[in-house]
Parts: sequence; C-alpha cells; structure tokens
Amino acid sequence: MSDESAAFAPARALASTRASRTPLAQRAPVPASSAWREGDEVGRRQFADLGPFALDSGGRLPAVRLAYETWGELNEDGSNAVLVLHALTGDSHVTGEAGHGHPTAGWWQSMVGPGAPIDTERWFVVAPNVLGGCQGSTGPSSPAPDGTPWGSRFPVLSVRDQVAAEVRLADLLGIRTWALVIGASMGGQRVLEWAASEPQRVEAFAAIATTAQTSGDQIANFHTQLVAIQADPAFRGGDYYDAPDGAGPHVGLGLARQIAHQSYRSAYELDERFGRIPQGAEDPLEGGRFAVQSYLEHHGDKLARRFDANTYVTLTRTMLTHDLGRDRGGVDNALAQITARGLVVAVDTDRLFPLAQSERIAAHVPGAGPVRVVHSDYGHDGFLIEEDQVGRHVSEFLGELVRTRP
Repeated sequence: MSDESAAFAPARALASTRASRTPLAQRAPVPASSAWREGDEVGRRQFADLGPFALDSGGRLPAVRLAYETWGELNEDGSNAVLVLHALTGDSHVTGEAGHGHPTAGWWQSMVGPGAPIDTERWFVVAPNVLGGCQGSTGPSSPAPDGTPWGSRFPVLSVRDQVAAEVRLADLLGIRTWALVIGASMGGQRVLEWAASEPQRVEAFAAIATTAQTSGDQIANFHTQLVAIQADPAFRGGDYYDAPDGAGPHVGLGLARQIAHQSYRSAYELDERFGRIPQGAEDPLEGGRFAVQSYLEHHGDKLARRFDANTYVTLTRTMLTHDLGRDRGGVDNALAQITARGLVVAVDTDRLFPLAQSERIAAHVPGAGPVRVVHSDYGHDGFLIEEDQVGRHVSEFLGELVRTRP
C-alpha cells in the first residue's frame, strides 16, 4: 500500500512538475530505523501486554505487546465493536491528524470517524499495530530480553500468529464478538484468518483488495523486495540499529518500496501520468532520469524515513507464506467453512491482488455476495484513493447488517 492517496493529474504536461522533489542528496540523512521507540511521543496509542507467545513456526516470544488506538464507545452489550486491520506499511493511526507521536495523518480518514462509513458515533473502532510492526507493537525493532533490539533474532511470524495476538487483545478489551472485521491488502489477509479461525467471534467481515492464498506471481514479487533489503550491505543481516543516520539499510528498503510501488499502481496510470517525460531538465540520454524514475525514488526515500527495514522483511514474509487453506483441507474448503457474512471488494485494475482472487473468496464463502468492484485507474491503491466507491460499499454492507440483525 502506498502513502499517496491524492488523485493524479492525468495530463502528461503536469507529470514532470508533480514528480519533482527535493534532490535526495540535499535531504537530511535517513535514520537507520524510523521505528517507534520507548521514550518517543505516545500520541493516541494505547498498549496491551499479552504475555508470552508460542508461534506457528515453533518459536516463542517471551513477551508480546500490541499498540492500538480506539474511537467511539463500546455499548453495554458489546455489539458495536469494529476491528480495522492495516496493510503492510500502515499502523494503528487509522484516522486523525499528524503530530503528537504520529508522523503521518491517518491512512483511512475517509472511512473511519464521525459521519464516515464506519461512523464512530455509532461504532466502537479498534485498530492495532500488527504483531511484527514497528509502531509500538512487538517487532524486530523492539527490545529483546537482553535489552537490545531483536534484529536478526526476531522469529518468523505467520498471519495466524498475528491474528492470535489480536484475539488476546480482544479478550483484554472485553470484546466477545466483532460486528465487523475489516481490512485491505495485508490487512485483508488477517480479516480472512479471523473469519476462519474465530467464527464465533466474527459476525461480519469485509475483505478488500486481498487474497486467501498468495500466488506464485505474488511470491516472486515479494521475494525481490526481500532480496533488495537483504543485499544492502548496511542491512548487516538485520543488526543495524546502532548505525548512525545515513548508515542504515535505507537504500535496500527504498528499492524494495520502489519494486512494490509498481504493483500498487496501474500501468495505465503510470503511462498517462508520466509516460516518457524527462525529470525536469534532465536528459535520459545523458544519464538523467525520466519523471517516473524520480517518482519511484521519492516513494522509496519517503518510506525509509518512516519505517523499519527488518519490519518490512518480517511482514513481507507473513504475506509470502499466507495460505488460508493450510491444514484446513485447502483454500476453497477453508472459505466454505466461514460462517460470517462477508463483503468482498476488489479493484478492477489491481495487479497486486487481481480481481480473480477476490472472486474466489466470494464464490466459496456462503455468506458473501458477489464481488463489489471498484473501478479505478490507480490499481491496488484504488482502495485508498476511490473513497466514494469503497465508502459506499462499506456503508451499504453495514446498513444491511444492522437491518437484518435479530
């Protein structure tokens, strides 16, 4: 999922201007890690200590903490709780301004808040930073028992591990059942795992621009991103947290982001927005860049200044290994066992999680209707950009849910 949610200017004449950025060489050095650390401003975060944690891989974390944020009030019978699950580089800050512990504004402000499709005057919304994340939850940048960051010692996580941690969070919050579990992209993978592993606790789910099982094409895409980070000498095998600013694995992390960003946007958008326009006065025949190259470099640099390379590796591996059908008789059988009502939304130009993967989910979950298709020029990031379309689908689904409750 990219950071960019503003619509692009389709006129090619604007492409060079919009891609123009402060030259990377003139910016402040990139921190070795931009993870949230103890002593940083807390902002709206709350923290839940979940105790020791056995992992799917056979490993163990001696202590797990999740950072999370909430909006609204839980009603007396606990029937209005909504769980929002973020994508790869998201966090718990779903809605709200930047500042006071949150370097960026909420990533889904159009979806959550007073009067929004998930109306916080009606619903109690919980958004955790995923297990393995870098914004307050236990992850590679967190202190290990010896007080130093886990780094290369951090164990492999699965989507099931992440959901198991969120189950414990729900227990601590006293939430027996979620009225809705909703998420997109990597968050959508956890949505499906919630519905499959905790059927009695999920009344309804919304899986947006996601898949029940990563494909060979997706594994290949994720693999190249992992290699980009791990091949950076400054990655140091994952133990780079004591490196000074400018000496961390920002080159590898930025390159991974550039690879990923191509799958977040559509070929049509990149061609219409940039085409073959040079970057400013640069001449590609003399070693200069095209505008689209500058655009990708900007997004790579931007992520390196707000994220953590080990976290990117950890979470990408969870997506790479995601398989809802593992030990459940296959994907189709696992989907068929889901009892929650389902909303499945796809973006028609998505080349990261193609429409066919959403159609498979909708076809096999008994309580899911046909796929709701978002029409967009933007590709996968359409789930963020096409606010009106996505919001309408979620509003209609929540309305139907309320009307048909016993």
